[in-house]
Amino acid sequence: MPSLKRLILSFAICTFGLLIASCKKSDNSGSGEQLRIAVIPKGTNHLFWKTIHAGAIKAAKEEDVTIMWKGPLIESDREGQIKVVQNFITQQVDAIALAPLDDEAMIRSVKEAHDEGIKVVIWDSGLAPAGDEFFDSFVATDNIAAGEKCGKQLAELMDGKGNVILLRHMVGSASTKKREEGFLKGLKEHGPDIVLISSDKYAGATVEESQEVANNLLNQFADSVDGIFTPNESTTEGMMAAMKGAGIAGKVKFVGFDVNDALLAGIEENVIHALALQDPFNMGYLAVKHSVAHLKGEKVKRIVDTGSVILTSDNLGESRIQELVAPDLDKWLKQ
Repeated sequence: MPSLKRLILSFAICTFGLLIASCKKSDNSGSGEQLRIAVIPKGTNHLFWKTIHAGAIKAAKEEDVTIMWKGPLIESDREGQIKVVQNFITQQVDAIALAPLDDEAMIRSVKEAHDEGIKVVIWDSGLAPAGDEFFDSFVATDNIAAGEKCGKQLAELMDGKGNVILLRHMVGSASTKKREEGFLKGLKEHGPDIVLISSDKYAGATVEESQEVANNLLNQFADSVDGIFTPNESTTEGMMAAMKGAGIAGKVKFVGFDVNDALLAGIEENVIHALALQDPFNMGYLAVKHSVAHLKGEKVKRIVDTGSVILTSDNLGESRIQELVAPDLDKWLKQ
């Protein structure tokens, strides 16, 4: 029989091992339990976010994992998004797929998730460089390249001359900041004689805020502007409404970003002359796919460009464009 001393030592080692194991995040990848992946958008109202949700659901079904979709209602609620992330960290989800509302404000929460052993995939919008070491993959549109396409498109529509307004989206939004930078680069390259008459105004998070800022801009520049660029869905819709109110819709060349039913109607009515389209369904799909791959220890690209195309009235009928402007969301969201 083992000695009493040996039994006590064996019990102590076993107890210590159990204590250490209980302090670590559990690994469900081989336990038969479904992996839990939190998918956190910047907002939930726009068609863009709903399309991403649909793509995430498709990937979750293919991988047999559970996704937990939650985000702030509006894209200015930084504190709200931080609370969502903190809540999922507390729940010890297996992975977090996050579209950061603010490239600096979210770093602390992402680091905390990383330190807790939670896999982190950043999508749509990046973090400031200080956060680079705390995530596993970045899945997004190459926003600088997409912005450059918009600058080139507007320069060509204006025949390389005239005055342009850039209405920015929101301070801290990395994705739209890069689109704006890319736009200015493309505009300068393809329309060096074009004059930028306003580029320092921010629209805010909603269509209503965007329209109010756009109204003020057009009160000042309606008689002198020849071209306008807006970098996301809400700024584009708000500007379109303001242009209609100012009586310049269709007369001033207008390039926007993203799509919904109202913006699609703007293309059909020739009020909007071009829209940059992302692939949000694929973005949501790949964000979940990469989360699962990292949990399984598979090797995947750290940075993935989900692509962009320019929509005009000329290519609206093309099959690829139709997939982007009219995704079958009911198939995934109404199950």
